[in-house]
Amino acid sequence: MRSSPSIVPADRLDRDIYLVLEDFGARAGCAWRETDEADTDLETVLQDILSGQYAYPLRIVCFNAVEGWSHDATSDVADALAERATNTDAEISPALQDFINANATRPFNVQLALPLRGVA
Repeated sequence: MRSSPSIVPADRLDRDIYLVLEDFGARAGCAWRETDEADTDLETVLQDILSGQYAYPLRIVCFNAVEGWSHDATSDVADALAERATNTDAEISPALQDFINANATRPFNVQLALPLRGVA
């Protein structure tokens, strides 16, 4: 039996790909987000989550098809988000804080800014 070559160029496969499972609520359910190939690297996924591109991320999976592996990267991403939020004073939504608290392997000790009333 002859194997057929991949239709995807090899140089585009040899990198880690990150995909995000998002919760769209009770009516729509959960789905793996469709994303452009260029936006599946770790740095872009971190930026997209912090900027609110993903409102309710549940799980992040990482894989490398050329090397033949995949793994659940949810905890790694949660740790990276917590570290970035701490170091940059990024604004963290309540949903993102819940994601980090549920999945980070290290404590997340950032005090969220509270709106002050009557401050001039």
